[in-house]
This record gives sequence, C-alpha cells and structure tokens, in this order.
Amino acid sequence: MRVLHTADWHIGQTLNGWSREAEHRIWLEELAQVVAAEEVDVLLVTGDVYDGISPTAAAQSLLYRALRRLKDVRPSLVTVITSGNHDPAHRLQAPGPILESLGVHVVATVRRQGGTIDAAAHMIPLPDGDGTVRAWACAIPFLRTADLPGLSFTAEEGRASPIVEAARRFHALMGEAAEAVADGLPVIGMGHLHCRGATESEGSERRILIGNEHALPHDVFPEIFSYVALGHLHQPQSLAGGRIRYSGSCFPLSAAEIGYDHGVTLIDIGEGRLEARHLPIAPPARMLRLPARGMMDLAQLEEALGRIEVPDDLEKDLQPLVYVHLEATGPASVLLAEAERMLAGAPVRTAGIRVSRAAPEEREAPLVASLRETTPEDLFLAAFRKTNATDPEDRHVAAFREAMLGE
Repeated sequence: MRVLHTADWHIGQTLNGWSREAEHRIWLEELAQVVAAEEVDVLLVTGDVYDGISPTAAAQSLLYRALRRLKDVRPSLVTVITSGNHDPAHRLQAPGPILESLGVHVVATVRRQGGTIDAAAHMIPLPDGDGTVRAWACAIPFLRTADLPGLSFTAEEGRASPIVEAARRFHALMGEAAEAVADGLPVIGMGHLHCRGATESEGSERRILIGNEHALPHDVFPEIFSYVALGHLHQPQSLAGGRIRYSGSCFPLSAAEIGYDHGVTLIDIGEGRLEARHLPIAPPARMLRLPARGMMDLAQLEEALGRIEVPDDLEKDLQPLVYVHLEATGPASVLLAEAERMLAGAPVRTAGIRVSRAAPEEREAPLVASLRETTPEDLFLAAFRKTNATDPEDRHVAAFREAMLGE
C-alpha cells in the first residue's frame, strides 16, 4: 500500500497583506494529481492545516473543497488529519462526523474516557485500495501542557527534564496501545512538535514552549512506530536514520524557506518493509530575495526588478513575492519610500523591505551610558542613527529642537 505524508499547509496565510489563497488552491490541486497518479491509499496531514486559530470562511471552504476533490480522484482514499499549534483544535475536529463520510479522520485533541487518556482511540486503521487493513496510524495531535500525564515542575536534584519525562510517558502509553491494536502490522506515528537535532526555519515556525522546553529527543517515540510522520518544521528532513521525518511545508511561507525542496513524502509499505521517498511539488508562485545574498542600492534594485519576467496574463495573486534588502545609503524612510514606488510598478508582490548598514565599524554602543553623561539631543541623534542607519539631516535636528522648545 501507499501512504502520502504531508504537513504545514497553513491555509489562510497572508504575507505582508497578500493572500496566499490562489497559491493554496493550485497546490492542493497538484496534491490531488499526485494522489491519483501515485495511486495513494492513505493521506496523512500532520498539523498546521490552518495558519491561525480563527480561519476565515474562505479558508475553511478551501480545505473542505480540497478534501472532496481528493476523494473524487481517489475514491478509496483514507485521510488522517491531526492538529498543529496554529490550528483551532476544536473547530478542526467539529466536522469530524461529517468528514468521516469522505474517509477523513480528524484527531485534533487528546481523546479521553472518564478523565483518562484513551490511547486506543488514537489508532486509525489504514486500508489499501481493496479495503484490507495493511497498517495503522497512531494519530497524535499537537500536545499542550494539560495533555502530558504526571507533569510536575517540582525541583528534584538529578531529575531529568519534567517535560521530556512526561512526553516520554505519553508516547509510551500510545506505543502500548499501538502494540495491542496493530497485532503485528506496521504502525505510523503522527505528531506535531520540534525534535532535537532538526533544523528550524528562521522566522517561519513559532517555537513551541512548554516549561523551558521547545524540542524533544527523538527517542520519545517508541520502537513500535515503524515511521514517525511529523509536522511543524518547514524544511523536509529526516532523523534517526529516516524513521522520523518532517515532510515540510507546502510551499515557501517566508524568506527562510526560499530554496527548500518543497514537496511531500511517499511511503511504500510491503511485506516486512517500509520505504519513504521525497516527491517534489513546484511552488505555485516564485518567492525571491533581492539580492540573493547581501544588500543592494536603489539602482541595483531597479535593474533587478527589470529582469523579472512574468506572463502578461498572470493574476496578481500569483506574481512573485519579493523580499528586498537595501544598503543604508541615506535616510531609511526615503529609501523605503523609493523602493516601495519601484516595487509597485513592477510585476511583483512586496513581501518585505529591510534597510541595513553595510558593515558597522565597531560594536554598537548602548544608546545611554548614563543619564548624567547625555542630553535629550544626544539621545535623539543616537536613536535616529539606530532607526535609520544614517545621520539625521539639519531639518531633522531643527524639527527636534522645535519640538523640545514647544514642550
């Protein structure tokens, strides 16, 4: 049988005011084509389906249409969705009884019975195209502090991290249920967390903090899990010899993700074997950093924008998203205004503009050494330089002095 592992769709995301809906619509259709072409039996979505806890009606509609489309192209498809830290867990889970008619199972909260964790209720059978169960999923949603059994922050000498201990107990409980239910069949664990040793994407993912921990060791996952399908980190990557894997985000969601080999992970399960491989899916729209490294001035920006070519009929919401890093050759406000004017006239969407000094000659000193050793004007000058990466002009100093006289 074939299982497709994906995560971190972030439906509903906007970037600097630009909607990503058109990109998501195209990417989800590409996903449907992969499911059909590869004859996928099971689709796993490991969290961050939505970008925020209050998804719009349009975002929710986009998800439900995608699930309907996946079922149309592959009628035997079974889909298992778990929640991420961005998701509204209860809202994600609420339509579960209806979605089950499409073969979609949603596990967005830890299931309990009589106040006790019902680990067996997290086990989802995974059938092949003929309906024969070939494997099981242990569907674990994003875990919050209240989900971890026996969690205590009481200080004890020589004690290991209470978060790691509690997480280990939780996953051991899941492993015991998996062993009892699966009856020798392969088990795929699902989770949404940061595993130690994995690479973060700067500015893309929120650090999940419980206590003082934001990452768990990979050995919290019991050996009964033949494969661990994770979400949260946006770069496709594997740990523990490939047994633990992040499929990565659907397409670049920030500048840090430019250059990632975005796609999904295809898992083949046969007699006594489980093999995983990456399948790339091209982003629906380009994301560019100008320049690719370092900084540029306004003349170089104008030249770079002139080299960007897009089809005349390309809709605005699919034009390239551009991050610009300018060298501070003048007041930042002036540079920003001119850069915004250039970008508005180009066939691109502005994702962000940053202005920086080329290279500070010495380590930056604090704005205030001592109130006795400075004046209000000194503070203004230092703050202006820090904010604008250049010295103020005479008119700026004059305006400050007038403001001070007015006081």
